[in-house]
Amino acid sequence: MTATSPAATLGGQLAAFAAAHGPAGVPLPAPVVRSVAQRVLDVLGIAVAATTLPTSVAVLDLVAERGGRPDARVVGLRQRVPASEAAFAHGVLAHSLDYDDTHLPSVLHPSASVVPAALAVAEPTRATGAEVVAAIAVGLEICVRVGMAGYDAATGANRYFDRGQHATSMCGAVGSAAAAAKLLGLSAGGVLHAMGIAASMASGIIESNRTGGTVKRMHCGWAAHAGVYAAQLAQRGITGPATLLEGRFGFFQAFLGGEFDAGAVTDGLGQRWEVPGIFFKPYPANHFTHAGIDAALALRDAGLRPADVASVELAVPTATVRTIGEPLDVKQAPETGYQAQFSGPYTVAAALLGGGGGLGLGLDDFTDDLARDPVRRRLMSRVTVVADPRCDEIFPHQFPAVLRVRTTDGRLLEEAVLANRGGSHRPLTDDEVAGKFRDNAGRVLPPERVTAIARAARALPDAASVDDLLSPLMFENGIPL
Repeated sequence: MTATSPAATLGGQLAAFAAAHGPAGVPLPAPVVRSVAQRVLDVLGIAVAATTLPTSVAVLDLVAERGGRPDARVVGLRQRVPASEAAFAHGVLAHSLDYDDTHLPSVLHPSASVVPAALAVAEPTRATGAEVVAAIAVGLEICVRVGMAGYDAATGANRYFDRGQHATSMCGAVGSAAAAAKLLGLSAGGVLHAMGIAASMASGIIESNRTGGTVKRMHCGWAAHAGVYAAQLAQRGITGPATLLEGRFGFFQAFLGGEFDAGAVTDGLGQRWEVPGIFFKPYPANHFTHAGIDAALALRDAGLRPADVASVELAVPTATVRTIGEPLDVKQAPETGYQAQFSGPYTVAAALLGGGGGLGLGLDDFTDDLARDPVRRRLMSRVTVVADPRCDEIFPHQFPAVLRVRTTDGRLLEEAVLANRGGSHRPLTDDEVAGKFRDNAGRVLPPERVTAIARAARALPDAASVDDLLSPLMFENGIPL
């Protein structure tokens, strides 16, 4: 092997890792297998719950209209569609409620693209559950590691986000391509070509986080679609550059200005897995808001009443203020439930008023009507969002928050939450992950189907196919098929 051989490139090492792991090769660690099964369940529950959104209805209608070879099932549709279209639809659904998992400190959402891509390809290839789990595992790992290359450990900055780019969708395209290529039976060389092709399809900007628009909901769908399409192109002989990541005109030059951490991509690859440490989301809102939610819930549990609140200061890491606190007048008066998911003032107000379901706050707390509710608007107007040095020291390994409340009788209350619920320091239990799934899927599907899907997800590593997992998910216009 020479220094210039494809196998020696960063992409080549990732491709070799992807091809080597699975039931016919290097076994996956048990914690990785368990984590993947949980994430499949989590993604499917979110996808089912998201089918009622207008954006989801529009996407499902478009996918149905496009037609094509009936390879894969889609939540909310009667007919099967091409695998790339199924991946697109499920990726959109999985990311649309901002309830999907997050990796730190890369600050991206890997499962919402990789899981849909793998499930879509699993159907036409008749992949076993073990093969699907392996494909998802390596896809998630690759997605996260490519994302970590843009993290500046010295400053704590995320170079993708600083440039206005959505690392989730860009890195998700590469990880999805690896997962799809693996299920198509491609060699390490084929996986490398698939990732190289997907790198030319990677995209996504995050301006809608600040000022509105629903396009971000499409990002994981497009990443999953790109991954599947890239793998299918590689299967048919289309090639990509071996230096897709570190090349002079490669991914890291294009998106990071050539500043990247190569060690984050390959150090400990196959020995140290990032997958089990990916954070589950307990609340359906931007992850930057979660510690503030926990702090507000804790103060409410300690007896604080909304009527007693004179002012609230939500102190968070400097880098997150622009997402959940700026422009402040917009964040204090969101017009839609979707905008409310990115509002520090709204999420604090909702928690102080008392959540309506889920694991403390649920989907019922993020509706258009509640976003415009006068009571919530008055409480939001008292909430400001500021940068906090103590939080900066912890970010982005956690998304901490310190909530300071001045009461109408002059007391100053403070609640600090420095580690996120759902991460390795405060993990969700299996029952909590299953409870989140039931809360989501049960909004649309009858109890017996919810139970069947949960059972199939637990059994996925040993399943003969994904049929038991996907069959109960089929419905149209809210009516199970």
